[in-house]
Amino acid sequence: MAMPLIRDRLDRVGVLLSGLCAVHCLASLVLVAGLGLGGEVLLSPAIHRVGLALAIAVGGVTLVMGVIRHGDPVPLHAGAAGLALMAVALFTGHGTAEAIFTIAGVAALAFAHLRNLRYNRCAA
Repeated sequence: MAMPLIRDRLDRVGVLLSGLCAVHCLASLVLVAGLGLGGEVLLSPAIHRVGLALAIAVGGVTLVMGVIRHGDPVPLHAGAAGLALMAVALFTGHGTAEAIFTIAGVAALAFAHLRNLRYNRCAA
């Protein structure tokens, strides 16, 4: 009983992290490009590396566990695509392209976590 609870919580954390990442990207574009504020902090490569590392850790654990539990590989595939887009964003340099790759990636990853949560509830 404890394992499904942990898995569900990790999927929820994954959705939360995806949302926070999208907000960070949008806020960075508005504040830095529009107002010229906070570039050193908001656009720090360390933030993106740490965020991607967290996404890989949480996504890797929960999405693989989900496939093992419910047998549907779609959340794992969508999550892997999202992580790949986020990784590409690390190498594009700061700007609109980076934001587009990141937001698309976190959207795919959030979708994967939400679908995983839904399947986990149906399989319970």
